[in-house]
Amino acid sequence: MVAYSDSELLSQFQKEETRNFAFRLIVQKYQEKIYMHIRKLVIDHEDTNDIVQNTFVRAWKGLDTFREDAQLYTWLYRIATNEALTFLKRKRTRFFLPLVDVEAQLATTLESDPYFNGDEADLKLQKAILSLPEKQRVVFNMKYYDELTYEEMSSILGTSVGALKASYHLAAKKIEKILESD
Repeated sequence: MVAYSDSELLSQFQKEETRNFAFRLIVQKYQEKIYMHIRKLVIDHEDTNDIVQNTFVRAWKGLDTFREDAQLYTWLYRIATNEALTFLKRKRTRFFLPLVDVEAQLATTLESDPYFNGDEADLKLQKAILSLPEKQRVVFNMKYYDELTYEEMSSILGTSVGALKASYHLAAKKIEKILESD
């Protein structure tokens, strides 16, 4: 498969005759990263697949108006993050669950997930991450797993670099404390 740059893909998307082909390539290029990002937030494989699909549906609808002042993956991550957080909020609202109960449910889901292929240490780390407040969890996952810069995260989350550094630092300290106590 030929590797196209984002600008080439966006250019192809603007042409009616190559729009579907270009979008298919965008999905192929970013689907796995988007899946992993969302999966770390919502844990459940089926829910993640639904959110990934919603992410790309929203991307399809909005790609015509995408201004290239941000990178394509940054824009996709923003959509994916918003979709995942909206899903979690709806889940809490629908079942009238406090945040702690949703996170406990996610931890239970993680333990019984047939798609989870980590070892015991990874399971402990994932549970520690799930104990974080939602914003810290998002920031930690983006920095630790996705290896995004603070500037990229700032663009995705609409938060200052300083606030993101503070959130990551607090998250890392909380996780360290949890892992030391186990």
